[in-house]
Amino acid sequence: MTFSLIGRCEKTNMFGVVISSSSISVASRCPWVRAGIGAASTQNITNPSLGNLMLDYLEKGLTVNEVINKIIEKEKHIEYRQLILIDKKGNTGKYSGSKILGIHSLEKGLNCIAAGNMLKSTKIPKAMIDNFLKNSHLHLAERLMIALKAGLDAGGEEGPVHSAGIKVADNTSWPLVDLRVDWSDNQPIDELYKLWKLFEPQMKDYKLRALNPSEAPSYGVPGDL
Repeated sequence: MTFSLIGRCEKTNMFGVVISSSSISVASRCPWVRAGIGAASTQNITNPSLGNLMLDYLEKGLTVNEVINKIIEKEKHIEYRQLILIDKKGNTGKYSGSKILGIHSLEKGLNCIAAGNMLKSTKIPKAMIDNFLKNSHLHLAERLMIALKAGLDAGGEEGPVHSAGIKVADNTSWPLVDLRVDWSDNQPIDELYKLWKLFEPQMKDYKLRALNPSEAPSYGVPGDL
């Protein structure tokens, strides 16, 4: 019911996850990012706690493969889970259980990894990887969005997509980018991309308001002095 991509920007060391699904509110359950640590996605029959747990293990110093093996060992219903993970150096780990739904696939690339289930074909993750890699000159969020659209263009899910989301971590304890479309009958990936293009020119201002409000630009809204 889901296809996603995790990527790392080798220039900025930002991490991000982009994801889409036929299910409602996919971005509330599946993508996880942590500045200076990595990013993860837990999907298929989702256990949201596994995303944070993977990042906790990374933060404790485990390698990506050690993290995946530890999750496999500890998770009671691991056969239902599909997991992807990236660390601060771009190393990736993955797992697909024996009870993953429909056509499913995983694909690794340099500083990125993609996964999907209930897909039109096994080629969808590779289409996302290929588009992510060829756009290394763009901001990480833009690269992720273009890659997600490429996955949809390559066939996407077996059924219609209804929700989508993106999270990007920079160097603060909160995500630099955290946007989502929880439900739409009309191209949620396109709607998410429009949200990103609206947010992009304001992105640095919101970060500055948190870190140094006296230097931040005015809000530009009624009542703002």
